[in-house]
Amino acid sequence: MAFPTAFLDELTARNPIEEVVGQYVSLSRKGSNLFGLCPFHSEKTGSFSVQPEKGIYYCFGCHKGGGVIQFAMEIENLDFPDAVRWLAKRAGMEVPEDNTRREGYHRQERLRELCREAARFFHAQLSTDGAKAAREYLAKRQVSGAIVKRFGLGFSPNAWTGLIDAMKAKGYNEQELLTAGLAVRHPTKGTIYDRFRNRLMFPIIDVRGNVIGFGGRVLDDSTPKYLNSSETPIFNKRKNLFALNYAKKTKEEMLILTEGYMDAISLHQFGFDCAVASLGTALTEEHANLLSKYTQKVILTYDGDEAGQNATRRAAPILEKAGLSVRILKMQGAKDPDEFLKKYGPDAFRGLLNNSENRAQYLLGAMQRKYDLTQDDQKVAFLKEAASFLAGLPNAVERELYTIRAAEAAGISPTALKTEVEKNFRRRRAEQKKREEKKNLEVANSRQPDERALRYANLRSAVAEEGLLRLLLREPELFTQVQLTPEHFSVPLFGRVFAIWRTQFEQGRSVGIAALGESFAREEIAHLSGVIQKEQTLVSETALKDYVGVIREEYEKTQVSAEDRLRQAHERMREKHYGG
Repeated sequence: MAFPTAFLDELTARNPIEEVVGQYVSLSRKGSNLFGLCPFHSEKTGSFSVQPEKGIYYCFGCHKGGGVIQFAMEIENLDFPDAVRWLAKRAGMEVPEDNTRREGYHRQERLRELCREAARFFHAQLSTDGAKAAREYLAKRQVSGAIVKRFGLGFSPNAWTGLIDAMKAKGYNEQELLTAGLAVRHPTKGTIYDRFRNRLMFPIIDVRGNVIGFGGRVLDDSTPKYLNSSETPIFNKRKNLFALNYAKKTKEEMLILTEGYMDAISLHQFGFDCAVASLGTALTEEHANLLSKYTQKVILTYDGDEAGQNATRRAAPILEKAGLSVRILKMQGAKDPDEFLKKYGPDAFRGLLNNSENRAQYLLGAMQRKYDLTQDDQKVAFLKEAASFLAGLPNAVERELYTIRAAEAAGISPTALKTEVEKNFRRRRAEQKKREEKKNLEVANSRQPDERALRYANLRSAVAEEGLLRLLLREPELFTQVQLTPEHFSVPLFGRVFAIWRTQFEQGRSVGIAALGESFAREEIAHLSGVIQKEQTLVSETALKDYVGVIREEYEKTQVSAEDRLRQAHERMREKHYGG
């Protein structure tokens, strides 16, 4: 059961979109709209628009958009129900929920409370006699007591049901322990036992301060070295980063992405409160998008071994795709940030940060190290690979600068390498031109949604449907003059919106994004916001009749076509049956 429409209307009214967005974005007025830098991707010129009158936001750069609920979902990484609860709490409203929804929410709350209690249990265990090895490990790694407390580090006792027994005593049951990923069921005996045993424990905390999972490090030669919580209703390792709850508050103009928990913790201890770590998985697009909400610049500080270098090569383009400026830290004399800080101190590490390389510098250096440039055949192979890479740099200044550096490294004339780079560049440009020409032939694509699932099957009707929805939103009284059904619309999304808005109008309720509720996907709301924000001609009966006329005409064509197809099929069956 969805939230009552009347409640969503009141929720939206008591959370003006310009006020909510204004908590995260510095907005300036241009006419009736407000503009600022988009919080969802990196940009230097503000393309993020807020239209208070319509209650929507829309970014002309990344094409994200919606109402105040969708903004809360994006900016706080919430699902629809939690975004509603978040806004309700902000406005001091009580959320009306049916039993199913209320039970689901309370189940998640129970899991969060269970994880919080488990974190307290593990932290308390760190002071017991059984945790001597854990304390010695922390002392060896020079982790201070203040950092242990700040990150809530703990110890899981070397017992099969230590945590289970403690949590049962607090009222939690076996199913909750299993669902939270804190216990495992034996495949044959059917009994359950602690997932984490004899490990140094790292609570994983989301950006809202909830304990949602754990990482555990062995203190002996057991495997795996690190064990992380399994996926649960409250924990997804692809969508969370260790220490981001602290790093999001940093005053640094960057976030440092490390490979492991201890690197992140060590950086925080030495004053770099902008460090985060992935949760036992390779960097994902979800991680990159999450980082882009809190910074425009990321410095990669993965380990210097081959695995770390491969991870760096994979991560950099993912981060750049999310609109982030990426720098890569190059360490010498230490295998990871933790070891470097212990050896050389924070000032030396700050120097590394200031001299970090961009992706072009890093990849050229990696290429150079692959080849023995004292050998002619190796030199040729290096220059061939470098020329192909340099030709892909979009900036002419960058191409020339790094062409000179690559040539110097190989000991040849920059002119010779420049000729090869330009030849590769011209070939790439010719290929790109062909692709663009092919794309331009499809004129309809210029009006098509970016999201493939929303592509228009009938462009003429879809454009009229867009215009009609803009008119109806601007002047809902026009619904009395529109004799259409949702089936008349060639775009199912627009037909659904039309039906909901008409019902809203007939019930005397406001018409807008807020009325659409949670039955629409984020991509659908974003596309609709993009449609709504477009310039609209003056409201007139002529425009209304034109839009309705086109929609009816295109709909009738499909019906005729359907009848023709049915008749032709019937004739083919007759011919087959009677032999012509």
